[in-house]
Amino acid sequence: MVNTTLELQNAHACFGGAQRFYQHHAREIGLPMKFSVYLPPQALHGAKVPALVYLAGLTCNEETFMTKAGAQRLAAELGLALIAPDTSPRGANAPGEAESWDFGVGAGFYLDATQAPWESHWRMESYLTRELLPLLGQKLPIDLERVGLFGHSMGGHGALTLALRHPGLFKSLSAFAPIAAPTQCPWGRKAFAGYLGNDEADWLNHDASALMAAQKTAPYPGGILIDQGLADKFLIEQQLLPEVFEAACKKIGQPLTLRRHSGYDHGYYFIQSFIEVHLRHHASQLEA
Repeated sequence: MVNTTLELQNAHACFGGAQRFYQHHAREIGLPMKFSVYLPPQALHGAKVPALVYLAGLTCNEETFMTKAGAQRLAAELGLALIAPDTSPRGANAPGEAESWDFGVGAGFYLDATQAPWESHWRMESYLTRELLPLLGQKLPIDLERVGLFGHSMGGHGALTLALRHPGLFKSLSAFAPIAAPTQCPWGRKAFAGYLGNDEADWLNHDASALMAAQKTAPYPGGILIDQGLADKFLIEQQLLPEVFEAACKKIGQPLTLRRHSGYDHGYYFIQSFIEVHLRHHASQLEA
């Protein structure tokens, strides 16, 4: 049983539900962690509701999705809770933690680091799967048997890899412009070398394309959804590599809808444009 006090930092009425921002002491991280939750009207009237966990990208925090994505209106209609954790520990004062925008603070990559000085606090995988989800199930009206996972960019990497590394924990899966093959791109190679060391065999355990290619059967027979903008500079710079994940899904028969959109970039105007499709994708699978 989780025994943690949630500190409510802020709350707002929103489409008949409640937008809340919390802080708590995270035992896995060893520091305070923040997260945000949108509770739809149904949750405020006694119902346990399905939930959708959103993992944000580099430089973002627990507020980014809730303030920029425009997801609450439809979440209220569908009866979906939305959960957005912060993207890394903060306040660890680890040497070099703020020297790069794509490593350290705001760049946890949703894994458990094994290398100094990161291994003490950069434990985002264990925090999310072993601590935050049980905490939410205990403290809030959320049905842990109906939890979906999605994310953007680094958070898309996190969504795909955590869903594959923890079978059965998440019942539905999607991503916006994910880092889909991190062992093959500069962002991923930098993060993995720093957090996991130089043994590239270890890196494959956190590469969504490698994990998918190793599956025996399709882990999400109901389908995975990915949206990708074709004017995304990080796609052009070969940071995202959705085609590698697409090939891995094809290899093992995993249904994948990979939608490529002309003119759309990497930012939240792109996410706003297609958030409805993602919420409906998850709602249909979580209800089923």
